[in-house]
Amino acid sequence: MTSGAQKTQDLLGIMTAQPVIPVLKIANVADAVPLARALAAGGLPAIEITLRTPAALDAIRAVAAEVPEAVVGAGTILDARQFDAAAAAGSRFIVSPGFTPQLAAAAANSRVPLLPGAITPGEIMAAAEAGYSILKFFPAVEAGGATFLKALASPFAGNRFCPTGGIGPANAADYLALDNVVCVGGSWVAPDTLVAAGKWDEITDLARGAAALKRA
Repeated sequence: MTSGAQKTQDLLGIMTAQPVIPVLKIANVADAVPLARALAAGGLPAIEITLRTPAALDAIRAVAAEVPEAVVGAGTILDARQFDAAAAAGSRFIVSPGFTPQLAAAAANSRVPLLPGAITPGEIMAAAEAGYSILKFFPAVEAGGATFLKALASPFAGNRFCPTGGIGPANAADYLALDNVVCVGGSWVAPDTLVAAGKWDEITDLARGAAALKRA
């Protein structure tokens, strides 16, 4: 079993390799492989495929099997059953909007690192007690945005965040300028219209722009 410290390092390696993690809702399995290839070609190999569609697990399987340059993760994981299914499908990291004892138990029994969600000081402290120092901050804009995250930096100096929710090219730099932000999550690099039209070159261009964003 991979140790908690090793899983944290594995997750940190994924999160620090690129400033933006694409958050994807894939409705058609056939789109998964060309989309992952397009994003990787633009400098965003790590992607989060959310379990918000019936096609999600098959999309993860396809990317894991056919796109070796991609680092595929699963998002919107709400319970242990989903965690185990996503890990079995080939996810290399798992993202949840929150954190529960059931989810913690599933993560403890898996080699796949978990990025759990936490917003309030109490939630951050609970995650820290369970050994989690890298956290998802969702929904970022509605929860107070970059200003709130900046305020968390002093009392929670040991934590780093991946804010997601309402983040796009107009405000991503505000988050990435913060020392306690490791990366941001966003869907703007793969708009539904471009995916549906199969405009992979345009998605690669968007990914290239996102990959060039500077961090603190």
